[in-house]
Amino acid sequence: MICSEMLSFLIGHFQQYIYIHSTFTCEPIGLRMCQDLPYNHTFMPNLLNHYDQQTAALAMEPFHPMVNLQCSPDLRPFLCALYAPVCTEYGRVALPCRRLCLHAKLDCQKLMDMFGVTWPDEMECNCDESYPRAVDLLTSENATKLPPMSVQRDYGFWCPRELKIDPDLGYTFLGVRDCSPPCPNMYFRREELTFARYFIGVVSIVCLSATLFTFLTFLIDVTRFRYPERPIIFYAVCYMMVSLVFFLGFLLEDRVACNAASPADFKASTVTQGSHNKACTLLFMVLYFFTMAGSVWWVILTITWFLAAVPKWGSEAIEKKALLFHACAWGIPGTLTVTLLALNKIEGDSVSGVCFVGLYDVQTLRWFVLAPLCLDVVVGVALLLAGIVALNRVRMEIPLEKENQDKLVKFMIRIGVFSVLYLVPLLTVISCYLYEQSHRAVWETTWVKEHCSRYHVPCPFQVRCNELSVAQCSKVILQFLIHKWTKIKVKITL
Repeated sequence: MICSEMLSFLIGHFQQYIYIHSTFTCEPIGLRMCQDLPYNHTFMPNLLNHYDQQTAALAMEPFHPMVNLQCSPDLRPFLCALYAPVCTEYGRVALPCRRLCLHAKLDCQKLMDMFGVTWPDEMECNCDESYPRAVDLLTSENATKLPPMSVQRDYGFWCPRELKIDPDLGYTFLGVRDCSPPCPNMYFRREELTFARYFIGVVSIVCLSATLFTFLTFLIDVTRFRYPERPIIFYAVCYMMVSLVFFLGFLLEDRVACNAASPADFKASTVTQGSHNKACTLLFMVLYFFTMAGSVWWVILTITWFLAAVPKWGSEAIEKKALLFHACAWGIPGTLTVTLLALNKIEGDSVSGVCFVGLYDVQTLRWFVLAPLCLDVVVGVALLLAGIVALNRVRMEIPLEKENQDKLVKFMIRIGVFSVLYLVPLLTVISCYLYEQSHRAVWETTWVKEHCSRYHVPCPFQVRCNELSVAQCSKVILQFLIHKWTKIKVKITL
């Protein structure tokens, strides 16, 4: 019941009589039930964590019949003390007294039973003074003489009205349902976003040209790329598609990644989430699928190198496993993509204009992006090192003709160069993701702290990061732009 939840909350969280509210200023009481009281200002969120007075008014509706029937002269002051507590300029908050609670309960017990409203057995009201107390109505000049008290109350994140989303869409932001991050990106200034967008656009064009050239070269002479080197072609095709998606995102700007603003409904532009936006879903499917497929093809490339170097398989023997290679390279990313679609984990990226996963959901980023990439690196590097060690042993222990010796050395150099060109950017991406995992909470709290007044929501009680401003934190976050272009980095064909 509403009353039970209300009083249980008070028992658990307000053991003292006087508390200090957050940095919010007092606001006039607009609740119809709480007019003509000894005070006319309150604060929101109230003691019951109601976001605003409209929400408090809805919660008070079950008590209207009892107030209208005037079962007790103390009921209305008691309810208003909970739903619209007195707020002075210096922010002191007083709970209703035990006498007020008991009188309201005893006088209205029969009506409460009639309307199905139950009252808990105990209520922590530790005073016998009238409400509001005289000290609570002091002027600010006198109130400042009272000893200060430390704030121990943190409301968590409240979704601003401008960022609220239709409940049917299943959006989530900072752990709050039916809420979405703002567009443009919440961490960057306009000039930073413009620079990042054009940077990504230029790099995507360069990468698209390079990978397309690689693929066309393969089509002209298919026999030139045999196993164990053929996975490089499919690898280049994957990143050709990734580059194409980022180029489309550059052209689209934030028209797909963001929901349009609706000033008439007091709605700001927000990040697209879920699969309701078909264009965003399509961009996500292509981008995520080919990003993961490219990573798998890298592992397959190291497998073919390993088979050629250690058991000494020939091209024909390796090619017989081509069907298995393709099943893994396209099947694993396909399964992950379908799983994310089922979980509705798609998120728009207002920086690049595309849609991906894990941009605001750290858990999804950890399991669907970071974990697969780390696994690919570990497996690929292990196979790569085993192959290089085996080839070097062959070169050192088995006498070969000078021509064959040169071919073997050249092959090892090509393997090493390609591996470095792939692993260095990928390890940079993984490092950025790990850094993000450890600092995301601080960035989010800092953002809320600097925008709580603008959105009229509770400010966080404590901010780490040495009280960094969002502007300062955004300079740190700039390094995350590197993961945008390393995803579509230029591939060098061996």
